[in-house]
Amino acid sequence: METVTAAPQPDGRAPIIEIVGLSLSFEQDGQRTDVLRDLNLALAPGEFLALVGASGVGKSTLLRVLMGLAKPTAGEVHVRPDPAADRPMALVFQDSRLLPWRRVISNVAFGLEKTSLDKAARRGRAMDALRLVGLADLADRWPWQLSGGQRQRVSLARALAVRPSILLMDEPFSALDVATRENLQDELIRIRQETGKTIIFVTHDIDEAVYLADRVVALAGKPGEAKAIRVVDIERPRKRFSLALQELSARVKADIAPESAPRADDWVI
Repeated sequence: METVTAAPQPDGRAPIIEIVGLSLSFEQDGQRTDVLRDLNLALAPGEFLALVGASGVGKSTLLRVLMGLAKPTAGEVHVRPDPAADRPMALVFQDSRLLPWRRVISNVAFGLEKTSLDKAARRGRAMDALRLVGLADLADRWPWQLSGGQRQRVSLARALAVRPSILLMDEPFSALDVATRENLQDELIRIRQETGKTIIFVTHDIDEAVYLADRVVALAGKPGEAKAIRVVDIERPRKRFSLALQELSARVKADIAPESAPRADDWVI
């Protein structure tokens, strides 16, 4: 598969992430398992990329590779973060992973404790992040006093507080009810517009991917391969249940599982 390049940037900047021929395998009990094979991808600065696919296809593993927590068996990964950012990347998990013995403000400031910032500066940075996610008035609450959606907002604020160049999100809304999930999707769109962050968003929900992203990478197979990369060329703000989004979702579903894709005459308009 050829290298898929990011959309050209007006200022001529290089891709912020470039993945070339990436493959990853591991051995356990004398057996080799191939997780990812020959992945080629490039992201432009400020791009929102969604990775979709079934469980076990290698989506979260790719995030681990980008974070430096897993080493590819073959290929190269080049990360060129914004030099103005404090950290190259931050990761938001599926569960909030808040520390129950710390108040909200302390949880958000946790990632700043090994920096050169003093306590007042850390608190100020944490409050800025809480304001960004709309939870400044809950800074002194305990995690147990928050709803599931609020806990995920705190988790996002914690990642934003360290001012990363790239935000990695590993199925962050999958455990939430539909209404809360849709609300947080819209909040993430707003935050991305305000911050200009580059985002890689892992999800198994194709409708969520096409609603949020600039491009959607469909991973499928064993080992996982990029079966297709779809540009979401739909004007923002997007209408969640528009025909254009539904049609694109159907195409991505066909990329992942062609045998289960609906035929054209299955559509009711």
